[in-house]
Amino acid sequence: MNAPYPDAERLDLVEELHGHRVADPYRWLEDPDDPRTRAWSAAQDELTGEHLGRIPGRDRLATRLSELMSAGSVSAPLWRAGRRFATRRAPGQEHAVLHVREPDGTERVLLDPVAIDPTGRTTLDGWVPDLEGRRLAYQLSTGGDEHSVLHVLDVATGEDVEEPIDRCRYSDVAWLPGGEEYVFVRMVAEDEVPPGEQAFHRRIWRHRIGRPTSEDELIDGPGLYEDHTYYGVHVARDGGWLVVTGNIGTARRDSVWIAELGERTPKLTPVLTQADDVQCHAWVDRDGLLYLHTTDGAPRWRLAVTDPRTPTREHWRELVPEDPGSVLQAVRRLERPDGAPLLALARARHAVAEVVLHELDGARYGEVPLPGTGTLTGFSVADRDTPSEAGRLWLGWTDLVTPPEVHRFDLATGTTVREEGAPGSVDVPEVRTEHRAFTSADGTTVRMFVISPPDADGPRPALVTGYGGFGISREPAYTASALAWVEAGGTFALVSLRGGGEEGEEWHLAGNRANKQNVFDDLHAAATALIDAGDTTADRLAIMGGSNGGLLVGAALTQRPDLYRAVVCSAPLLDMVRYEEFSLGRTWNDEYGTAADPTEFAWLLNYSPYHHVEEGVVYPAVLFTVFDSDTRVDPLHARKMCAALQHATTGDPQTRPILIRRETDVGHGARAVSRSVALAVDQLSFLAAHTGLELK
Repeated sequence: MNAPYPDAERLDLVEELHGHRVADPYRWLEDPDDPRTRAWSAAQDELTGEHLGRIPGRDRLATRLSELMSAGSVSAPLWRAGRRFATRRAPGQEHAVLHVREPDGTERVLLDPVAIDPTGRTTLDGWVPDLEGRRLAYQLSTGGDEHSVLHVLDVATGEDVEEPIDRCRYSDVAWLPGGEEYVFVRMVAEDEVPPGEQAFHRRIWRHRIGRPTSEDELIDGPGLYEDHTYYGVHVARDGGWLVVTGNIGTARRDSVWIAELGERTPKLTPVLTQADDVQCHAWVDRDGLLYLHTTDGAPRWRLAVTDPRTPTREHWRELVPEDPGSVLQAVRRLERPDGAPLLALARARHAVAEVVLHELDGARYGEVPLPGTGTLTGFSVADRDTPSEAGRLWLGWTDLVTPPEVHRFDLATGTTVREEGAPGSVDVPEVRTEHRAFTSADGTTVRMFVISPPDADGPRPALVTGYGGFGISREPAYTASALAWVEAGGTFALVSLRGGGEEGEEWHLAGNRANKQNVFDDLHAAATALIDAGDTTADRLAIMGGSNGGLLVGAALTQRPDLYRAVVCSAPLLDMVRYEEFSLGRTWNDEYGTAADPTEFAWLLNYSPYHHVEEGVVYPAVLFTVFDSDTRVDPLHARKMCAALQHATTGDPQTRPILIRRETDVGHGARAVSRSVALAVDQLSFLAAHTGLELK
């Protein structure tokens, strides 16, 4: 072990798993309460603080990041009976604030997380007004735990109207007409399941405002609670139908049920099961028909429709077929003031947004003009009780240089106008943006968004990032850290890796389970393409990723330590042999595979970063960033990997350090702006210091 690093005992622990001898010398670091772990973590805190604190330019970087983030954001509105609900984060605010605009145009704050908790540790996880705009269900978490306590307030007074309901993590809420009842999802109580099982079991309830939850009505149906982990609920506008979706963990297969709602407990009818192996978003629209936005026979999604009384696949009628060049992401019903409605379809072509209009019979009507090459952050229309706004479509918008803003499309004129910009005035640096294609190891064409200084000439420090998992798309969006990096003279690249959803479900499947190596190969190929193009060199190349993206860069640094000079690995999965045993790990085994199966175990062991750390290798400079309140990915992954790398690397601890930065009272998701700035300063300054980028 290199002397500058804190002492970490290496256990002689080797297990025989499916015929493989698997070493785990740092298993004791899995226990955060072990005195050895506490001492090790405290020593690592001191080491990391000392190293980061002496990097030059940090104060300038903090100032610039704060300026770029002070642009703030606005969201596309959600309309209810003439009231307009939207979030806005103004300069100086730690979190976005929910506002309501009355029909007379007056606007007021409805929910401000900092007013609720001045420490900034409380986050607004979700909110939905009732159909009349009189009440609002909202969920709060504290300290990053994402536990989501459900509240209901009176929109007119801003006061809660009943006692909060706990155990609403990842819970959907759907109001019934009248605002006196809603259907919602709730985790079971701890004593209803074995220890450690609560996070994997939920139930769907019908709740009446003001009554205790002990009187809630359980909604049940064939197979509803057998294996499913997460649920979605939708109630038709007239209250006549309930649609339920269910997923087993993060598997991209939807079970769907439908039921007629009445005074009695509804009887759910299965529409799709896990055996159908498709994804489907289903809802009953204003015309009383069941719409199905699905991958059934269409990995890039299609739109079908049927009578809700005959909901199964043999009765579906295709409205809009799959487009082989784009991914259908969302559908909205756009009411025409004086005629038949249209369907507005949001698509992404190579991760770039577009919106197309169709008649109700599926015939193409036209396109909605968009501001440029960017991403939709919102997509909404007015409800039927706001007829003055008929024929309008609201688009939340961002691109690589534009902070989140709102545009409005008017059907009457066929034009799109910028309705509301980000509230803060910010001097965005002049940059050059490109959408490039390159070839991966197996000949597949992959794309990346590249941002460079306008006068860039010759190799310079480059920062590459991506995600590559769970069918999640990374699309071009305003990112303060990317712009600060480029303004200082570097190049930034966002790669549309396989495993994501940028090219549909086939793209996702090409990068998960047995195909996971394709994701790492895509990243290596992106880095090589930047080097071959003269943008950078291996000794000036950095990579950064978080969560599944942390697994990405963890695998990359162990597979190609020669290709990368510096790495930031945030909230990562790294021990893929034991990942299912911690936090929500077992909900991800459809994505990665399970270590209980010999074949799938071999997939995992083949790339598991922790198990591929080799002694005598000169590893890149690595900074792990973890969050003690993270209830999704346990920080133990980073602790074990950090200890393994510190022991194995032959790199100079000053020029190629292996460090771990941890935070308390913050988790995997949302955080206050000031904490986002502090994290970004540490991450970017570390990468800059070890790639030769001079912070400006």
